[in-house]
Amino acid sequence: MVRTASAAGARTGRVVHGTGRRIRKATSAEGAGESGLAKLIELHALNSFGDMLITVALASTIFFSVPTGEARGRVSLYLLITMAPFALLAPVIGPLLDRLPHGRRAAMAMSMLARAVLAWTMAGVVTGGGLALYPEALGVLVASKAYGVVRSVVVPRLLPSRLSLVKANSRVTLAGLLATGVAAGVGGLLHLIGPGWPLRGAFLVFVIGTLMAFHLPHAVDSAKGEQRALLHAEVHGEVHGGRAPEDARAPKASLRTVGPSVILALRAMSALRWLVGFLVMFLAFLLRDEPIGGLRPTLALGLVALAAGTGNALGSVLGSWLRTRGPEATVTTMLLLATGATAAAALWYGVVTVVLVAGVAGVAASLGKLSLDALIQRDVPEAVRTSAFARSETLLQLSWVAGGAVGILLPLNGVLGLSVAAGVVGLMLLWTVRTLFRVGLRRRPTAPRVA
Repeated sequence: MVRTASAAGARTGRVVHGTGRRIRKATSAEGAGESGLAKLIELHALNSFGDMLITVALASTIFFSVPTGEARGRVSLYLLITMAPFALLAPVIGPLLDRLPHGRRAAMAMSMLARAVLAWTMAGVVTGGGLALYPEALGVLVASKAYGVVRSVVVPRLLPSRLSLVKANSRVTLAGLLATGVAAGVGGLLHLIGPGWPLRGAFLVFVIGTLMAFHLPHAVDSAKGEQRALLHAEVHGEVHGGRAPEDARAPKASLRTVGPSVILALRAMSALRWLVGFLVMFLAFLLRDEPIGGLRPTLALGLVALAAGTGNALGSVLGSWLRTRGPEATVTTMLLLATGATAAAALWYGVVTVVLVAGVAGVAASLGKLSLDALIQRDVPEAVRTSAFARSETLLQLSWVAGGAVGILLPLNGVLGLSVAAGVVGLMLLWTVRTLFRVGLRRRPTAPRVA
């Protein structure tokens, strides 16, 4: 028995070691190992793994373990306490990063450490699901979103010469999606031991992530040559000799100086993020209360979640293959597909169309985000690119919050809810197409104002 156990342990060790080598080879390909991007990819996978463990723990407490009406009330409270404060905090994160350009590794480490402490604290109160859980969930959410903003501005600093920004972001996103899928299974197994065990697992993951953040290359903290992007309208009046006239009025607050193509993509992506947030909240309750096609609620939710996850992964894979030419057309096409799928689901409400809209929304949001990244890379000078990434990320997060809020407030009627969603994204599609005809497919970057 000892010899058998020893041999089994040796084989397991070889499998783990071989798997680790293959993962490291994949993440380090095309110069990612030399530039340090591979370390960021691995850190992001760990971040996604930990966030998913916390999601599993919270979902089992505030969603699946109580009646539908009570669950809706709890999730509404969760949305109010966690999402609404973040909507107020999000605009602060980008400017704060501008003022602390040399502390990005520390900021990522602190976001990991904060979630580690909060996960351990929540493990003690998650069983009861009382009000004490919600402020801690707020802290987890804010720390997670802060990490996401920092990660977005770090990628250009670690970009290998052989990779485009779109492909690098696609690789980081895909690693996170794969880690999320694995973490869902691990979290389910840990939940069988006890409701607090997924949170204890998250604590361990985030402690490791805290240490890994400090092992990122020093280039992450370099702010050489960077400036802040002024996301305001152009100064009124004609510019002479590179200077605005003295009597020019103050700029009006908007997002125009990053270029019209970037604004087009931001609007389209905001609509797609709104749709994703809406579908997550609305379908979660709708399918639990009124399963479609005679399916059990858990099976219906599982199919929708699988379709959305597959769509996200497919979008990330396609993004690494597609050329970056014409990203304005790509993001507009994604919005068109999402609008069509949502309208079809409203007209022919059923298992196939609901699964289809979840998958299409996943693909559209993933490819649309990569197209937005490509436009920021093309149209925004390197000196202000990180600042533009930070501000665009906060806008997209706020759009998700707005979509989720609408999904919570609407009556649980599939045709009504999907019709409302189709109407919202349809209006944004018309606005985007109109802008596309005016902007055209640009090949030269525009010159945003900088500070």
